[in-house]
Amino acid sequence: MLTVYGRKSSFNLQKVMWLVGELGVAHKHVELGGSFGGLDAPEFLAMNPHGRVPVIDDSSIIVWESHAILRYLAAKYASETSFWPTNPDERAKADQWMDWSQTALQPAFLVGVFWGWYRTPEAQRNLTAVDKAREQTSRHLKHVDHQLKGRSFMLGDHLSLADIPIATHLYRYLNLDLPRPNLPNVERWYERLQSRSAYREHVCVPFDELYGRLDF
Repeated sequence: MLTVYGRKSSFNLQKVMWLVGELGVAHKHVELGGSFGGLDAPEFLAMNPHGRVPVIDDSSIIVWESHAILRYLAAKYASETSFWPTNPDERAKADQWMDWSQTALQPAFLVGVFWGWYRTPEAQRNLTAVDKAREQTSRHLKHVDHQLKGRSFMLGDHLSLADIPIATHLYRYLNLDLPRPNLPNVERWYERLQSRSAYREHVCVPFDELYGRLDF
């Protein structure tokens, strides 16, 4: 049995749970972190000494870090031609967008905008820094919009690991009351993703509990 650890409102946990849902893997989800606590418990630190979620335990195979987990799950449970192909040329196309999402888009939006504006109490916000991060996010998503031109998903007609880390941002990004550029291809992509039950269940999760909260 696959066990997934992390709270439902955790962005990185949502990436993992979305893929678990797409793959239809039988699993158990254990809420940890935030109001659930447990990250400093010895048994959890034995799995991940960094004390962070998500973590998976797949019949005693322990994997932490969200993108490592995504690659593991795709390699083990997806068919050869889906999500993360065995062909190195095709795999690299997914890898580059996954890594770009983690090193460029996620710091700009999730850290700079979502943490800097939504999760920071109003009196503590650095609006100059938030505006800079919002502009960076807009530039990044314009690249995504260009990539999606003429495509249903990031790499073509099928959902892949190139989509998951990027598209997990969209529910929060499109539901914050902040200015956004015109992104017609991204918006069509988002509408397409909302038709997928795994996306709705695991990514379109209310995040009100995080408003003004820097403590988890």
